[in-house]
Amino acid sequence: MENTKVSYIKTGDNIILNENSIRWVKKMGDCLEICALQTVCSRYNTHIICKFDNLDSYNKLNKHF
Repeated sequence: MENTKVSYIKTGDNIILNENSIRWVKKMGDCLEICALQTVCSRYNTHIICKFDNLDSYNKLNKHF
């Protein structure tokens, strides 16, 4: 069995997402838009993480940009 660590991030609307379920991230100024669906995401079913709301989660993903 693999020894994988599960890591989570918190979104602006108090939802916890498994980082492994993230499909794509779009940077929008001081915010990040995240798709975590298996199917197609639209602007109505994505999650937003902003620097001023969730600094830890924002920094965790923003380091990839």
